Amino acid sequence: MNKIICIGSACKDVFFPTSEGRIVETPDEILSQKKIEFELGAKYKIEDRYEALGGCAVNVAVGLARLGTQVSCYSHIGNDHIADWILVELKKNNVGTEFITKDEKLSSDMSAIIVDRASAERVIFSNQKANANLEIIPGKISSAEWIFIGDLHGNWQGHLDLIFNVARENKVKLAYNPKQINIHDDVKKIVEIIAGTKILFLNKDEALEILSQTNDFSTEELENEDFLLAGLKKIGAEIVVMTDGVRGAWASDGTETFFVPGRKVKALDSTGAGDAFASGFLGSYLKEKTLKECLDWGIANSSNEVQFYGSIDGLLDEEGILKIK
Repeated sequence: MNKIICIGSACKDVFFPTSEGRIVETPDEILSQKKIEFELGAKYKIEDRYEALGGCAVNVAVGLARLGTQVSCYSHIGNDHIADWILVELKKNNVGTEFITKDEKLSSDMSAIIVDRASAERVIFSNQKANANLEIIPGKISSAEWIFIGDLHGNWQGHLDLIFNVARENKVKLAYNPKQINIHDDVKKIVEIIAGTKILFLNKDEALEILSQTNDFSTEELENEDFLLAGLKKIGAEIVVMTDGVRGAWASDGTETFFVPGRKVKALDSTGAGDAFASGFLGSYLKEKTLKECLDWGIANSSNEVQFYGSIDGLLDEEGILKIK
């Protein structure tokens, strides 16, 4: 039996750190309060670049494997040198690849990521054509104890329906991290799946967007973390976990709510911080830790991960987390 299957994209990420962009604050835009600008037509020098595995499902799978969990990745890639590289890297990181399929007609997915050196924040330009052709085969995932749902593209609503039905029929537990692009497209479908989710992972912006589209709440209510947690819990998730960058993270099971502040570290790159947090939290939960301990593990993992470029190199094993949590 597979302990956990992580479903979503697998890609190569290429990082371009730069100090050339100008940060513009737009506080009146509640869902987009900071932007980065470059001169149109200009040419900027990049002193170095970094390459790493990417994709939410891959990032969480590697994080769980580092913590000793039996985990496989369920994804769709092309039939090129990038595909071969992805498979080799996953196997190096003890992630099962038996559910990864190749497409003879497509190139594998890639992302170009601009990282602002001053803030360590990033802008991601991603190509998800291979992942958009992902096919969910119910028989392949029905034996899992857990399914983690990451970034889905293409017929993502249909994918969610299939995964949800498999989980319900086979008593598979779901951990779900809905992505902003899916929330934009069809918030009603997101809400349907949240109702059947064991653990819901969101950042604060994603939580804001879901609740702001489903009800007419005031700005003051939507800025209140307890209100957001209660609203998401009311939708039906058993445990709601919400992050807000360096401020920290919250978890609520409807009876108790816990908060752990972020750790102050010198960050290089925020890419994958949420995925590192999710794998730390979920890996701890699978070891039957308390919600407070799960938050501690998530914060430890994400705070270490942001000190490296890419989403993989800074992920910790259990010994590493216990040293710093």
